[in-house]
Amino acid sequence: MTALPPHDWPPFLPGWVWLCGAGPGDPGLLTLHALHALRSCDVVVHDALVEPAILDWAPGVERIHAGKRGGKPSPKQRDISLRLIELAREGRRVLRLKGGDPFVFGRGGEEGLALVEAGVPFRVIPGISAGIGGLAYAGIPVTHRDVNQSVTFVTGHDQSGEAPSAIDWGAVARASEVIVIYMGLKHAATIAGALMAAGRGALEPCAIVSEATTPRQRVVETVLGRLAEEAARAEAPAILCVGRAVLLRQALDWAGVVRSADPLGTRGLSASA
Repeated sequence: MTALPPHDWPPFLPGWVWLCGAGPGDPGLLTLHALHALRSCDVVVHDALVEPAILDWAPGVERIHAGKRGGKPSPKQRDISLRLIELAREGRRVLRLKGGDPFVFGRGGEEGLALVEAGVPFRVIPGISAGIGGLAYAGIPVTHRDVNQSVTFVTGHDQSGEAPSAIDWGAVARASEVIVIYMGLKHAATIAGALMAAGRGALEPCAIVSEATTPRQRVVETVLGRLAEEAARAEAPAILCVGRAVLLRQALDWAGVVRSADPLGTRGLSASA
């Protein structure tokens, strides 16, 4: 296994929990700190969205699946937090590996607070969030000075699994030229309806990026008025993007260019609809 470059790598001490982001899928987007953690831990407690190839970088380490997927049997968040505490109190080096970034709709803050309450030391290793990295792999920049001066990241469901009632969709629609929605497939009709009711046009460009940055990535370009229809056919996990930034994909679909030039050597690049 290739050695990490020389650096003053932080020691992963027994009894510690590291809350680590694994990025949106492509193993190449893992940070060096995350790779160091994988090579140093005793046990990995991982989400469903972590690519198996990433876990292979921790050979011989115990793996505990703790993924939460909408509509499927999933461990409760409290049970996951208690398991992290239990493992740390056994004197193990516990890596909590999450898809994307642990503090961006990843419940990392909840787990961190539970560790603080239990007196368990922890470290946070950020990861590339799918709302940025996944869209970049689709050729959609979340900011461009000729298109938008703001971007809003929102979740598509609340703790109960319903469309989030705490979000003022009217304010979001008026305040942000580009809106990025995590976990929004199930409630795409409700969200699109709320945005259009607040004045966003039915012909506004939208994109659905499923399984971002993986070999299974699929990008669907549509408009707000048809977002719900396309979302019903899309595969989770997916990121929704609303705004004119989607149009830049017509020129910035770098994955499509690479795919055309080398169709047999494009692992991790997207398919488009």
